Amino acid sequence: MDPSTTRIQQPVMAAQDGRVTYPAVASVSDAPLTVRGVTVSYGEKPAVFSVDASFPAKAMSAIIGPNGAGKSTLLKASLGVIPRLSGEVHVFGQPIEQARDRIAYVPQRASVDWDFPTTVVDVVQMGLYRKIGLLRRLSGQMKAWALECLDRVGMADFADRQIGQLSGGQQQRVFLARALAQDADLYLLDEPFAGVDAATERAIIDVLELLKAGGKALVSVHHDLSTVREYFDHVFLINVRRIAEGPVETAFTTENLQATYGGRLAATHLDELSLARGV
Repeated sequence: MDPSTTRIQQPVMAAQDGRVTYPAVASVSDAPLTVRGVTVSYGEKPAVFSVDASFPAKAMSAIIGPNGAGKSTLLKASLGVIPRLSGEVHVFGQPIEQARDRIAYVPQRASVDWDFPTTVVDVVQMGLYRKIGLLRRLSGQMKAWALECLDRVGMADFADRQIGQLSGGQQQRVFLARALAQDADLYLLDEPFAGVDAATERAIIDVLELLKAGGKALVSVHHDLSTVREYFDHVFLINVRRIAEGPVETAFTTENLQATYGGRLAATHLDELSLARGV
């Protein structure tokens, strides 16, 4: 990870509830994704409250926290998929509205209408419309690129299959291929490993690691704590509010996990994580 992209500070104790927090990270103009003061509310109760975060370049970052903590909400609010009550979002130093063409988004599989009558290759080609416009026809070269992206995720043989006929893991690979087709600089993924088998998870992580090696930034909502150290470089812990963030080696600690999950994280799970890599 490029040390110039983020400044990690010593934790301070929040007086009102005893949770470990970090002071807001200094603004970094060229960070791939920076959010400042983001608040989102469903009704009267905030789902995300006054959150600051900065995600580094050339790294894989995980957003982790318990169910209902606001992980996916933060990602969607950053994109503008759901409205923000307050806050700003910058992508590589620009307001997100001016930098959407630099972002690729992989939504949760459960949020997609899989009965829509379209083929696998058509889904991937949808990732190209932002570049060419909705009213322009896709060229043969673009279809070839879509097929290449499908091949990278092991789905080229399914190009003409109706998307609803695929398994959950196959559908997730197709949506990753669509993101690859966009050739973005920042990839935002909402639980890309949820509901997939081990082979698909390994295939997805291999593709993401290649993107990182190519200089891309990746931010993923993630729920499996046991793979955080194996898969990610940077971690952001949230439970409605920002709890902690930083390199996995310094921020993914037992203290921060307890502050994030409270009683929802069993002591036996914490022990397993500690034994795995000394958190």
